[in-house]
Amino acid sequence: QVQLVESGGGLVQAGGSLRLACAGSGLTFGEHVMAWFRQAPGKERDFVARISERGGHTYYADSVKGRFTISRDNAKNTVYLQMSSLKPEDTAVYYCAADWTPVSPSDSKSYDYWGRGTQVTVSS
Repeated sequence: QVQLVESGGGLVQAGGSLRLACAGSGLTFGEHVMAWFRQAPGKERDFVARISERGGHTYYADSVKGRFTISRDNAKNTVYLQMSSLKPEDTAVYYCAADWTPVSPSDSKSYDYWGRGTQVTVSS
């Protein structure tokens, strides 16, 4: 059974930093594209960042480009999201997702496996 477990969320002031982690089990981690999505109250789940199977390619939403960094450690079956210069509009539940071959890698519907999410709250 595939499990993705996020950690590292919390409350931070605007301008601060957080690092999220997502530990995977039950899947061949190094053969899956990993992604982060986020969902604010009353809004759709939005793409944040994704990373290729071996970590050689990354892609970011325009809203986080230059502030967030996605990385992965396949030996630890873990993907990370380093978030810096946080803004109140980054407040959301952040979800980790995995898929072997996502058809549309920035579309949440393309991912088969999801974690339960971790709350990130940025105060102004």
